[in-house]
Amino acid sequence: MANVSETTLENTPTWAVATVCFIMIVISIFIEHLLHILARYFKRKRRKSLTEALEKIKTELMLLGFTSLLLTVSEKSIANICIPKGVGETLIPCASIAFDDAEEETKCAEQGKVSLLSREGVRELQYFIFHLAVCHVVSCILTFGLGMAKMRRWESWEGETKTLEYQFAYDPRRFQLTRQTPFGKRHLNYWSNNSVMYWPVCLVRQFYRSVPKVDYFTLRHGFIMAHFSEESNFDFQKYIERALENDFGVVVGLSWWIWIFSVLYIFFNANAFYSHFWLPFIPLMVLLLVGTKLQSIITDMCLDSHDKSHMIKGTLLVRPSDHFFWFGWPKLLLHLISFILFQNSFQLAFFTWTSIRFGIRSCFHEEIENIIIRVAMVVSVQILCGYVTLPLYALVTQMGTSMRKVVFTENVIRGIQIWQDKAKKNMALRNPYSQGTSLDTSLSLETSLEASPSFRLGASLSNFMDRPLDVNKHMNVNITQGEIVSEQQESENQASNLSSFQGFNLQL
Repeated sequence: MANVSETTLENTPTWAVATVCFIMIVISIFIEHLLHILARYFKRKRRKSLTEALEKIKTELMLLGFTSLLLTVSEKSIANICIPKGVGETLIPCASIAFDDAEEETKCAEQGKVSLLSREGVRELQYFIFHLAVCHVVSCILTFGLGMAKMRRWESWEGETKTLEYQFAYDPRRFQLTRQTPFGKRHLNYWSNNSVMYWPVCLVRQFYRSVPKVDYFTLRHGFIMAHFSEESNFDFQKYIERALENDFGVVVGLSWWIWIFSVLYIFFNANAFYSHFWLPFIPLMVLLLVGTKLQSIITDMCLDSHDKSHMIKGTLLVRPSDHFFWFGWPKLLLHLISFILFQNSFQLAFFTWTSIRFGIRSCFHEEIENIIIRVAMVVSVQILCGYVTLPLYALVTQMGTSMRKVVFTENVIRGIQIWQDKAKKNMALRNPYSQGTSLDTSLSLETSLEASPSFRLGASLSNFMDRPLDVNKHMNVNITQGEIVSEQQESENQASNLSSFQGFNLQL
């Protein structure tokens, strides 16, 4: 019940209210301005995927803010929901608690009951939502930064593919046994066909050389042979970075089923479930499961190639396929990583919130072991997910059946879209009755690359995809049988930029 001696807005100086409002508005505008600056920076750098991820973060912050607003508006209504005192004493987070009747609403106190959630409890829940928003954003950014930092090492590996030493080591004219290849020596061992040792070895490999150079070279070779020509100089490392940026929007997103698990986390945090012995380990267990599956996929691809041929010409060729993944769905691993990061953020937010609001040795953390376990699990999951599992995921999931549209840079996508629009206009001018042409279907970058496993790029186009494309030029499009040929006519001051590239074919 509210104390009448409390200071309210009725007896608060207006200058004090105006000062607080002014400070809050300035802080909010400053944060909003920073987000706009970041969005303009991504657009200027043509990082469309990161721009979409930033918009997803804004959406999640708005969702959490709207939830906090609903709690504020319904604070009194929630407190007026009365439940029996015996029910209110079940599944509490602390071993013992004493109810303070003075904090209960008059309506419930008169009935000898307690509130479903007191007004003070609603306010504490709002503080927790704020901690959750901050921890989730920081955790996702930190994880993404660790993953990109780990993948920077792959730039030197990508550079080695253009050296004479690499061409000699992977000479396509040399015959050798599959087991004699570096990839075969790593994965074709006594444990590969042993069901007892297979999974433990894949589990341990996450912690030691999770992505060695030989795995990178072999998966890169398999990807290029499946989607490009053999002489292609496609920059596989840059493609993986673009794919990971595109997946970042899924990582920061919060699906409905993730919220359900978060509510269950709050429910099982009661003292009766001894949750501090098992609840903090859930994100780590799921993370180790995902990492083990990713390592097993690499080994399965090696075993599959070995079963098809014990003698190879050149280097071992792995064949990308969705059947190596759970339910033939590579994206499932990404959703599990999103679940892991949010649950880890949730536990970090819960720990910081209870420590700040109730003290580090409150009833939520009576045992020192509880504090050590929670902190160790949060830090371990953060580092392991960002520096080990996420780069491993970025590499292995490219070995699915379909190739993703991020194989093109943003500049190339924009240029092809302008080309597509001009082609549609030209066809409409030639034949005004052909508005129902299938050009949209044949040229759609949104669906054709990811839906058709037979998409294949020629060497000239694969060398062109990572180069800047100037879209301020005229394009003539000729439609032939089964091919789409683009002849580019540049202005005189731009003629030297693409003088060595006269056109390209897309085989859909």
